[in-house]
Amino acid sequence: MIHRLREIFLGPPLPTYKMGERRLNKIQALAAFSPDALSSIAYANQEIFLGLVVAGSAGLSLAFPVALAIVGVLLIVALSYYQTLHAYPSGGGSWIVARANLGLGAGLVAAAALLLDYVLTAAVSLTAGVEAIASAFPALWPHRVVVALTLLLLITLLNLRGLQETGTLLSVPVYGFLITFFLMLAAGVWRAIQVGPQSLEAVAPPAVAPLTVILVLHAFATGCTALTGIEAISNGVPAFKPPEADNAGRTLLVMAGLMTLLFAGSVGLTQYLVVVPGPQETVLSALARTVLGRGWGYYLVQTTTMLVLAVAANTSFAGFPRVAALLAKEGFLPRQLTGLGDRLVFANGILSLSVAAGLLIVVFGGESHALIPLFAIGAFLAFTLCQAGMVVHGWKARGRYWLVKAGLNALGCLTTGVAVLIIAVTKFVEGAWITLIVIPALITIFLRIRSHYAEVASELSLRGLPPSLRPIPVSRLVIPVASLHRGVITALDYARGISANVTAVHIELEPGSGEILRQTWEGWFPEINLVVLPSPYRSTMEPLMRYLEETDAEHNDGQLATLVLPEFVPAHWWQALLHNQTAWLIKAALLYRRRETGLPRVVIDVPYYIRE
Repeated sequence: MIHRLREIFLGPPLPTYKMGERRLNKIQALAAFSPDALSSIAYANQEIFLGLVVAGSAGLSLAFPVALAIVGVLLIVALSYYQTLHAYPSGGGSWIVARANLGLGAGLVAAAALLLDYVLTAAVSLTAGVEAIASAFPALWPHRVVVALTLLLLITLLNLRGLQETGTLLSVPVYGFLITFFLMLAAGVWRAIQVGPQSLEAVAPPAVAPLTVILVLHAFATGCTALTGIEAISNGVPAFKPPEADNAGRTLLVMAGLMTLLFAGSVGLTQYLVVVPGPQETVLSALARTVLGRGWGYYLVQTTTMLVLAVAANTSFAGFPRVAALLAKEGFLPRQLTGLGDRLVFANGILSLSVAAGLLIVVFGGESHALIPLFAIGAFLAFTLCQAGMVVHGWKARGRYWLVKAGLNALGCLTTGVAVLIIAVTKFVEGAWITLIVIPALITIFLRIRSHYAEVASELSLRGLPPSLRPIPVSRLVIPVASLHRGVITALDYARGISANVTAVHIELEPGSGEILRQTWEGWFPEINLVVLPSPYRSTMEPLMRYLEETDAEHNDGQLATLVLPEFVPAHWWQALLHNQTAWLIKAALLYRRRETGLPRVVIDVPYYIRE
C-alpha cells in the first residue's frame, strides 16, 4: 500500500543509466533555476518602497535611482558568475570557488552563507507569493501560513519526482508570469505616455523621518534582495544538457537581462505613476491595479505573480541539495545527503530544505518582510567570496583577457562587499544579527561533523593492526525467553547449530512465572539450562544486563556472551504497535552500551514471521 502510494505521488524508481536523459535544456533550465531571481522583483520593489516611504515624497523620488544602482550591481555579479560557471563547470558555485582559491575557511563561510540563503529564499518566496494573492483576495490574509505550507508541500513532492518533470511543469507559471508582467509593463508605459508624470507630493504619505544617507543606504540594502537567486545556475551546471557550461552561460545571461527589465521597469513605473499601495496590499498589486484597473487583467497578473513566487522556492530546491551533496562528499555534512534517491534526485537534501523552510514560515508567521533582513546578508556574503575567489583564480590561470576578467571580478567583489557591510549595519537590529550568529554556528557544525568522520576513519583503519594468532573461543550464547513459542524454538535451533554453550534466561516480572515456564521447558529442552532472574521492580533491562556482565566476569574467556534474540514479526505494520517491542529495546540498549573492556557484544536477531 505504502509502495503504491509512493509511486503515485513520486513516480516509479529510475535506473542510474537514465541520469543523462534527466538533464535540462535551456528552456527547462530557465524555468527550474530562474524563478527566484525573476520573482525577487516582487519583494525587492516592496522593500525599496517601505524603506523610502518614511521620508515621504522626497524619499520616494529616489526609488528609481536606487533601483538603477542595484541593476548595476546585478549586471556585475551576473558577468562574474558567467566566468565562474565556465571555470568551475562541476557546480558548487561560491563554495567550490572560495574553497579552491581562498582556502578552507573562506569556503566554509561561503557554503554556510549559501545554504542559509537557499533556506531563506524558499521561505521568503512562498510567503511573498501568498501575500501577492492575498492582496487580490483579502480573505486569505489570516491564513497565509497554512497556504504557504501547502505550497511548500506541493513543491517538495514535485522535486522528489525528478528534475526533468520539475523543469517542464514550472515552465507554465514562469513563462506565464513573464508574458503577463511584460504585457502589464507595456500597458504601464502606454499609460505613462498618455497621462504624463504625476506629482509625488500630492499622493505620497507625509514624512515621518528625514531623508538621510543612512535611510537611502537602508533602502539600497533591502532592495538588493533583487539579486537573490542569480547564483543558482552556477551551482547547478551539471543539470544542463551538454555542452553544460555553454548552455548554462547563455541561460544566465538571458536571466540577467530579464531581471534587469522587470526590476527597473516596475520600479520606474511605480515612481512615474506615483503608485502608493493601500493597507494589506503589495506595491506590485497597486501598480497592476493602477495600470489595469480591477478587471481580469489585474487578477491574472496577481495570480501569475503568486505562482512564480511560489515556484521561486524551486530555485532553492534545485541548488540546496547539490551544494549539500558536495559538502557531504567532503565530509562536512552527513553522508546521507550524497545519495541519489529512486528518482535520481538528492531526496534527503530536498526533504531537509523543506523542513527548514517550513519551520521559518511558521516561526515568522508567514511574513516576508520579517524574513527579508535575515537572508540578504547571506546571499551577498556568498557573492563576495565567490568573486574574490575568481580574482585569485584569474591571477593563477592568466588566460585570455585575464586582466579584464580579474578586474571585473574585483569590481564585483568590492561592490558586493560594500553591500554586505551596508546590509549588516543598516539591518542589524531588524534581524541581520541572527544571520551573523547562524553562519559561524553552521561552520562549527561542519567542522564537528568532519572531525567525527575523521575519528571514525582512524578507528576503522587497518594501519598498525597486526594479524591475530589467538584462536577464537567457542561462543557463549544467551537467549532471553519470555515464554515458550515457535519463535523461541526457531532461535534455539539456530543457536544450537553454532554453539553447544547455550543458556536461556527468563526475567520473572511476576512471581511464579519462572517456575511455570521451567515445567514446560524441561519437557522440550532438558539439555539447555534455563536461568530465572527475579525482577522485583518489573524491569527487563536491568536484570538482563546485570546477568550478562556477571557471566562474562565469571567465564573471563576474552569474549562477551552473544545474545540471540527471538523476535516474531507481524504480517502488517500496524500490528507491530500492539506488541511490546522488547527485542528492539534490548538491541538498542546493547548497541549503544559502552564497554570498558573494549570487547564487542554480538547480537543476533532471529525473526519468526507471522502469516496472519
